[in-house]
Amino acid sequence: MLMIASGKTVTEIANELCLSVKTISTYRTHILEKMRMKNNAEITLYAVQNKLVG
Repeated sequence: MLMIASGKTVTEIANELCLSVKTISTYRTHILEKMRMKNNAEITLYAVQNKLVG
C-alpha cells in the first residue's frame, strides 16, 4: 500500500519485491476492495492524511 501511495507503478513494485505483476495487481485490488476505495489516488490521499507517507 505504501509503495502504491508513494507513486510506484505495479511493475516497479513487482520488480522490487521479486513478485509477478499479476500478484501485485491482485494485492492492489484487495486493498481497494477492503478499504472501499476506487483508485490509487484515494490510497495516496489516505496514506498522506494518516501520515504514512511524507
